Amino acid sequence: MIRILAAFAFLLMASTSWAQKPKLFLLASPDNKIQVTVSVTEKITWAVEHEGQTMLAPSPMRLELAGGEHLGINPKLVSAKQQFINETISTVAYKKDVVENSCNQLTLTCKGNYGIIFRAYNDGVAYRFFTQRKEDIIVGSELAAFSFDKDYTAFIPHTSDLREGEKYSCSFEEFYTETPVSKFGTDTLGYLPLLIQFDKNKKAVLFEADVQDYPAMFVQRSKENALTLNATFAPYPVEEALGKRSKINYIPTKRADYIARTKGNRTFPWRVLAISVQDKDLLNNDMVQRLSEPNKIENTDWIKPGKVAWDWWNDWNISHVDFKAGINTPTYKHYIDFAAANKIEYVVLDEGWSDDWDLNKLSPAIDLAALLEYAKQKNVGLILWSTWYALAKDIEGLCAKYSAMGVRGFKVDFLDRNDQKMISSCYEMATIAAKHRLLLDFHGMFAPQGLQRTWPNVVNFEGVRGMEYMKWSADDRVSRHAVSLPFIRMMAGPMDYTPGAFRNTTKGNAKPSNSFPQSLGTRCNQMAIYIIYEAPLQMLADNPTIYTKEQDCTDFIAKVPTTFNETVALDGKLGEYVVIARKKENDWFVGAMTNWNERDITIDFSF
Repeated sequence: MIRILAAFAFLLMASTSWAQKPKLFLLASPDNKIQVTVSVTEKITWAVEHEGQTMLAPSPMRLELAGGEHLGINPKLVSAKQQFINETISTVAYKKDVVENSCNQLTLTCKGNYGIIFRAYNDGVAYRFFTQRKEDIIVGSELAAFSFDKDYTAFIPHTSDLREGEKYSCSFEEFYTETPVSKFGTDTLGYLPLLIQFDKNKKAVLFEADVQDYPAMFVQRSKENALTLNATFAPYPVEEALGKRSKINYIPTKRADYIARTKGNRTFPWRVLAISVQDKDLLNNDMVQRLSEPNKIENTDWIKPGKVAWDWWNDWNISHVDFKAGINTPTYKHYIDFAAANKIEYVVLDEGWSDDWDLNKLSPAIDLAALLEYAKQKNVGLILWSTWYALAKDIEGLCAKYSAMGVRGFKVDFLDRNDQKMISSCYEMATIAAKHRLLLDFHGMFAPQGLQRTWPNVVNFEGVRGMEYMKWSADDRVSRHAVSLPFIRMMAGPMDYTPGAFRNTTKGNAKPSNSFPQSLGTRCNQMAIYIIYEAPLQMLADNPTIYTKEQDCTDFIAKVPTTFNETVALDGKLGEYVVIARKKENDWFVGAMTNWNERDITIDFSF
């Protein structure tokens, strides 16, 4: 239920002759601690304060359309509407059953059939453009600036490992670069979410929500203002080809001079700044759920989150069996047996079960029909790995075919782009997969931005430097990274970090290994991840042999749910430690992780 009230903290400080005088609007959060100042002059800017402290200095926004029209330059105000929104959102496959969506909203409508919506929550702010035009439009560029009053330290992941050297094609799997904003390279592409550290221990995470039919955002440091981050976007791809080196990536070889060709009557993505007084406030933030389009699946009973016995990370390296382990039918029967014995809901068949470019061509060593029947008897679901390219070629036909065979979902890999075409493809895949009651887990992709609320059959996303890197890199930064992710990356939504390593090593002792990969940190650290990291579809990365050998730990992991009725953030400090409690039915699960430093933590169980 939504209640719209007439009064909230809103002030118009201007002459009634709007066409001649600057306009200033003040928008407050329901608790009055956040103040958003919107200024309408020859441009539109917003600024944000929290308890009098500047979180965002005046920052402009505009859309440039084909033909040179600039929405947000010399605007002519037609109306300003205020309202209080107060609703309760019932969630699907989330960390809590109910999300409270309470905020004050300001809608500015301008001549030219466009406008901007601003929202102020107790824990964050957001804005989005909207257009109301009959004809389609072409967006040449968008300015979304984020200016700061001091040279604060930022935690920014930035692009590297470019696919075929293409500027906008990457895996979105990097450590955070911790740098003053002024030192972030003007030619470096950062991506979201990113975090800014302010004075008085306050922090803000910048991300976006409800990104549909539009490219996702990169950021670059402004060349004109060293304390400003500007949004930039991948231009629309007009020509693409399979990569010459990474032959399973589909790489743009030519891009247009615009970022989106889209409907003229629409809302655009939210630009979001979540604000915290204590670091732990970031661990239980619901801004993406609040701001994204509601669930489109009428009956969600078939969406079954759970855990997955996974083959690729452990290199199919099971032992003490009477067959040769590998990508073959006996090996997967063994994984199914392990999953059934431990009440693990799924097994994934990763790369190798089929041709990478044609999912209709199965490996001769795989009898998929027999495996599906065997898994059905054991009450275990099978999920198939696919490249984005192979699935996108015939998404309707392949979903229909494999759903009819009894497959439960696809793990879709190597998207490695966030341009408009790829964003739209993700929504199309989610829509068609839902039609055929299939789950999706997107890998090699950007962080989620609300797709998980709109299409909750998308039960996990990568977009994170996860544990797979231990197969080829034993970087000690993993420990700090692991206790930074819950405060930054997890703000955007679930993340497929792929935990569960049972070969555990201490600082400086890990060695990369493809067949016998290790984790940095303790066994308890790996077990805690199952409570702390949000992942409705959560992997068990190690192999059945080692899990069976360590049955006590395996029993614990098998018992931890992947979605919850309630979440309580107990304690935490960015890059140092995190403590979270989650409730499922009558059981509470409490997890704590630290970096390389030992520490004592007192937990208050009054909740």
